[in-house]
Amino acid sequence: MHHPGPPRFVATGDEVELAPRDPDPAADYSWHIARAPVQSTATLGDDPVEHFVPDTPGRYIVRLTAPDGKHDLTVRAFPGRLESSGPHTSGRSGRSGGGRGGVSGGRSGSGGSDAYTLAEDGSDGDGGGGRPRLTLRPAIEGDEAVVRADRSPHPEGTETAADLAVEFLFDDRDDIDADAVTRDGTDLRIPLDALPERARIHGVAVGDHGYSVPDAVEFTRTADGVETVASGAGVAAARPYDAPDWAEDAVIYEIYVRTFAGDSEQSPFDAIVDRLDYLDSLGVDVLWLTPVLQNDHAPHGYNITDFFDIASDLGTREDYERFVDAAHDRGFKVLFDLVCNHSARTHPYFEAARDDPDSEYRDWYEWRTETEPETYFEWEHIANFDFDHLPVRRHLLDAVAQWAELVDGFRCDMAWAVPNSFWREIHDYCKDRDGEFLLLDETIPYIPEFQAGLFDMHFDSTTYAALRQVGGGADAGAVLDAIDERARIGFPEHASFMLYAENHDETRYVVDYGRDAAEAAAGALFTLPGAPLLYAGQEFGQRGRRDDLAWGHTDEALQSFVADLSAARHARPALSADADLVRIPYDVHEGPADRVVAYARTTGADAAVVVLNFAGERATVGLPVEADETDLVSGEPRGATGDGATTVTVDSVGVFPTADGNLHR
Repeated sequence: MHHPGPPRFVATGDEVELAPRDPDPAADYSWHIARAPVQSTATLGDDPVEHFVPDTPGRYIVRLTAPDGKHDLTVRAFPGRLESSGPHTSGRSGRSGGGRGGVSGGRSGSGGSDAYTLAEDGSDGDGGGGRPRLTLRPAIEGDEAVVRADRSPHPEGTETAADLAVEFLFDDRDDIDADAVTRDGTDLRIPLDALPERARIHGVAVGDHGYSVPDAVEFTRTADGVETVASGAGVAAARPYDAPDWAEDAVIYEIYVRTFAGDSEQSPFDAIVDRLDYLDSLGVDVLWLTPVLQNDHAPHGYNITDFFDIASDLGTREDYERFVDAAHDRGFKVLFDLVCNHSARTHPYFEAARDDPDSEYRDWYEWRTETEPETYFEWEHIANFDFDHLPVRRHLLDAVAQWAELVDGFRCDMAWAVPNSFWREIHDYCKDRDGEFLLLDETIPYIPEFQAGLFDMHFDSTTYAALRQVGGGADAGAVLDAIDERARIGFPEHASFMLYAENHDETRYVVDYGRDAAEAAAGALFTLPGAPLLYAGQEFGQRGRRDDLAWGHTDEALQSFVADLSAARHARPALSADADLVRIPYDVHEGPADRVVAYARTTGADAAVVVLNFAGERATVGLPVEADETDLVSGEPRGATGDGATTVTVDSVGVFPTADGNLHR
């Protein structure tokens, strides 16, 4: 179906890209505004892909005429003063318009990231509030499908949850009988016998200072759904914007595919297969390989020359499939590094477009001059695709369909540089095919809007920045401020994050800040809310960013330490994605106080106190709870308990279970 997807929530002046889904490049598509607020003078052009800018608050209906019929899309525009804060981009390089704020600074391939800063706090600057948050919760209650809206005001604002309105929109793709729907406060109710085969409900929380990232729930009639007394029909309730359960508590391991074998003569895929036992011993759950497609400028592989073929220096598609099968047989998930923003300039389509202005591929790319393509950061080996051109979308969607069959998720390169509507289409395609598929975005700094049906999990660039700052001497409490930043800029409670201290774009943490700080940083990755990433070699002290892995020069003590951290995370519910992060008071009795931070994680049923020490010298820390004296990571006694408190001694990381009732959810 060519329907353009879910309803959009925007502020006046924001751009909404309108594009048919599953496009046929040979077909005719047209748009027009079927309904608009009376004061609006907004217009649309005649192209298959249009960029619509609402100019007046209210509800718009834009209509797509396509080969399979007419499709309506609702666009809800709020006053411009309620615009979402934080940087985002429309994914169109070299053009005006699009998102408010700056273009993200994420990098891949030949460049490294050198400008990481803590994001804006999402407040409106007057001290009165900021962006609220919303989580919609579906349920089946008797003979009704129920949607409950959990509202949260900005954490530093003056509004309360009761001050926030909730606005629901039905998905234009579903035949929901609006007359059968009732509202009960912030609950929405639909009789089960009035549900269509599929019902998707979207919503935002709205306050005086902003509106939330949209959320959605879905009810589906299915034989595997919930049996209801009223009708006997199966109805399943789901939250389509949540990350898969397997991903939220996963330990992710990035493999820079061409250097992983080290000085071995093995093929890259065989080398990985031969170390699956080793990766299992580290507690790794997910393998992310850097791009495996035909490219130039290896070893990084991000300059793609063929989106449908495995790179010849790595092997064949059959070799790749054998690796994936071996990983799956051992219980690993596999992430495919998906590049959509650009091709290499040596891609045959680009070469044809550059050499012949009349080439059919000329419109595939954005152009700065007659022969120079548009790109980011003056990268000289890539050329940005033009997503206004339907054949580009068709080509990339076909590639997505081919590789999604083999793997468990996509790590999405330069996600900020690709139009949001295209990611929404990929999200819906992948989720409809496999509800447990993962979409992980590389976006620096991260963007709250990307939680709204684009991606399931986000690079936590803010905590990365904090870890780098702390490694360089900043107060260790910055890591907790970084976690708090998620809510301050508008990420909802259900958002998921990948935590990292290094990757193929960054220098090695141990080189920049030393062994002790590297242990403390690893402790943060495995004990803060989020899925920890290990970049291959990080666990044993590899010093080169993209060099062959020095398997013969392993720091076995560091390797064992990382494995123990991973085991502790997997063993304790208090360190899981479901656990809350709780700030606690603590006293550093010995050691540099500004190099130590302590916090608690708790599910209510299970709790633990974590102490991180970046100092490079032992610290003695007083904790305000009675905790187990044995450190979960080292397995050694490191504390003394009495009078409702505990004193612990920590070299770099300590995790101490506690049953203290004050650490409640």
